[in-house]
Amino acid sequence: MQYDKRNLSEAVLFKLYKDLQRPRMIEEKMLILLRQGKISKWFSGIGQEAISVGVTNALNEEEYILPMHRNLAVFTTRGIPLYRLFSQWQGKMNGFTKGRDRSFHFGTQDYKIIGMISHLGPQLGVADGIALGDVLQNKKAVTAVFTGEGGTSEGDFHEALNIASVWSLPVIFCIENNGYGLSTPTKEQYNCENLADRALGYGMESYIIDGNNIIEVYTKLKEIAEELREKPRPVLIEFKTFRIRGHEEASGTKYVPEELMTEWGKKDPISNYERFLLKEGILTDEKIEALRVEIETEINENLKLAFEEDEVQSEPEQELQDVYAPFEYQETNPGSVVEHIRLVDAISKGLKQSMEKHSSLVIMGQDVADYGGVFKITEGFMDAFGKERVRNTPICESGIVSAAMGLSINGMKAVVEMQFADFVSSGFNPVVNYLAKSHYRWNEKADVVIRMPCGGDVGAGPFHSQTNEAWFTKTPGLKVAYPAFPYDAKGLLATAINDPNPVLFFEHKALYRSIYQNVPADYYTLPFGKAAKLKEGGDITIVSYGAGVHWALDTLERNPDISADLIDLRTLAPLDMEAIYTSVEKTGKLIILQEDSMFGGIASDISAMVMENKFKYLDGPVKRVASMETPIPFAKKLEDNYLPKNRFYVVLKELLEY
Repeated sequence: MQYDKRNLSEAVLFKLYKDLQRPRMIEEKMLILLRQGKISKWFSGIGQEAISVGVTNALNEEEYILPMHRNLAVFTTRGIPLYRLFSQWQGKMNGFTKGRDRSFHFGTQDYKIIGMISHLGPQLGVADGIALGDVLQNKKAVTAVFTGEGGTSEGDFHEALNIASVWSLPVIFCIENNGYGLSTPTKEQYNCENLADRALGYGMESYIIDGNNIIEVYTKLKEIAEELREKPRPVLIEFKTFRIRGHEEASGTKYVPEELMTEWGKKDPISNYERFLLKEGILTDEKIEALRVEIETEINENLKLAFEEDEVQSEPEQELQDVYAPFEYQETNPGSVVEHIRLVDAISKGLKQSMEKHSSLVIMGQDVADYGGVFKITEGFMDAFGKERVRNTPICESGIVSAAMGLSINGMKAVVEMQFADFVSSGFNPVVNYLAKSHYRWNEKADVVIRMPCGGDVGAGPFHSQTNEAWFTKTPGLKVAYPAFPYDAKGLLATAINDPNPVLFFEHKALYRSIYQNVPADYYTLPFGKAAKLKEGGDITIVSYGAGVHWALDTLERNPDISADLIDLRTLAPLDMEAIYTSVEKTGKLIILQEDSMFGGIASDISAMVMENKFKYLDGPVKRVASMETPIPFAKKLEDNYLPKNRFYVVLKELLEY
């Protein structure tokens, strides 16, 4: 291996060596502890340390790095106390996840490191969002994100590179091409000579670097980072390297040909660099020994601290509390001036007032800028707030949701418009695995609102008519709002944007231009988890939300003899069960109406909770009314039969007569 030390000082050359030795010696110790059963799993980066060390040293300390599970050297080079890393790997409280996640599945704002999730791809989009935040805040900074050659097969890789290129984001995409995705060789992962060649298709520059040559990695990355700070743009780098150990220790390396292992063993980044420094007189045998003693002492002392730490104890109250980031609702009361407007207008006006209130708020979505969105909710926004804050996106839901998370990590707020709620399925992974779990896992908020135009009765068929709230009410860490009226929509949207937690905000398309109401003209908020009682009666309790509320209202207006409490839930997570319980205790009967199909919907959970907690008050079975167990059809007669609005009265009368 050839080294060109260029104009690097002896101090820098020695620091690079020390930064290589520390993670290698830690890993050697961890492999012993693994065999002793003192840690549960280990993903080795032995043989790949030069990439992590070189990249981390090339960046400034305040610049974000998004590593993988084989990048221990990123964490050690950034100076994270070893006892905290050791506690993390043992699932103890002094780690970064309070025992809730393992190995490198964590982040830390203190060291500007954002850890991965096992799904790999989303962190590439998160890096886009962080870099976008730097650009919008006029910071001259770069973001570095890691993936393996296997991860480049994921759609998130394509989405992230495309977004970064279209938006000229200063992201350094680092591919550690180590020959195998677990046991699958590169020839079965992609069919091009070099992964760096893909950059051409995204309109970005790329480089191939010897990932085992620490000087080449460091000097080239430092040069690139300095350029990107002055002229933001993405760069793709393919580091050629090799994984000496297994994907994780349990998998072994039997699938690797012995001659390949021998060949790469000769290219070890530490032993080769050590020989070079000895030859240059920067190292001596005595200096090497002294350094190894120093690092070994550091490891042992910090291991002692971690071993002496108590095991984590489960405290249910704390576990539940940490699912969501703290949010103290601040009530802002409306003024006396009102406007008689539609639901679509209330959402638009509320969103605009939040943009005025929060200078850090960014709106992203397909066609939301000059076109104003397909429902024209953001019409005029680009002129009012600029194209930097009202951003058209490529068609890539997963990448944009991930980028929204990156904006949040970088201290900003994001509203993402799904063109239709149905399309969120293409961004499902980062919603339920990244946004929803980040605060519980490592205390990081996800200050993101995802607007979800949803619902049927508009003849739009299976891919533009779903009301898919149950996908998200099932997931701890998400909040779900589903207003039925303009007044509620405007106030709840303001609260959703104020809340640092991820919110799915459902907006029924059939109500957009059909429902009018007097709505305060100025800014105001409404609390989550507080249902509205729209009708008062003593015979039965009707619970619904969204379009179902209006179907229930129509039914009651046509049948004035029915005396019912009608409860509009307004938000589904949190859910106002107290309002339901109080009403059921009075009426003794409960019927729940939802537009979603029956099985697994919110009605089922409400029914179960009432049966479990208020059974003695019931004078009849809890009834659920929902759409058919089919996809939602297009043709008018088929859709009318699918939806429950006509069946609701029949079931309501049956329960009243029970």
